[in-house]
Amino acid sequence: MMKRNAGFTLIEIMLVLVLLATSAVAVVSTLPNNKRDEVKEQAVRFHHLAQLLGEDAMLNGVDYGIRIEPHQYYFLILTQDGWKPLEEAKFFTNVKLDAGITATVTLGDTWKDKDRLFKSDSIFKNDDIFKKSDQEQQQLPPQIVVMASGDYTPFTVSFEINNQHQDWQVVADEVGNLVLLAPGQTIEQHLSAQALLAQEQ
Repeated sequence: MMKRNAGFTLIEIMLVLVLLATSAVAVVSTLPNNKRDEVKEQAVRFHHLAQLLGEDAMLNGVDYGIRIEPHQYYFLILTQDGWKPLEEAKFFTNVKLDAGITATVTLGDTWKDKDRLFKSDSIFKNDDIFKKSDQEQQQLPPQIVVMASGDYTPFTVSFEINNQHQDWQVVADEVGNLVLLAPGQTIEQHLSAQALLAQEQ
């Protein structure tokens, strides 16, 4: 009876190499997909929260705001003393984005002077009696306002991975539509698809 030589045959080595190569390809292709899924999830979450905020504003008759920063966004409420963080809210908390994901906001033409929103020069600005506290002075106003009517100031919020420009967008237009757009999709395409779907039903 012939003894088998110790070690691996050429075919066995080739099979191992093929399996390793296949595994490497699977890992490499999975990582970006996971990141793309995270971007989508962040955009979907923001879309849902913006919808809920509009419903809450209309129900309670108050004005809300959303402040967008590159790696987080948070919610504000308009009071007699100006914009204040929305505290003790069940859903509307400070939302931090996952690593590698950034958010940017673009406003409609009427609202582009975003950091002066609801600000005006007061004739009393030099009077000590009207000076605000340090905390109030540091509170930046929202770029997005959700009015008590349930309407939104027109905006586009884009979520993307490491500046790859394959971004998901949440858009509020001039006529009150609030939509979630996939990468490369326009609001016109989205509304047309929704209209066709409604006709089929």
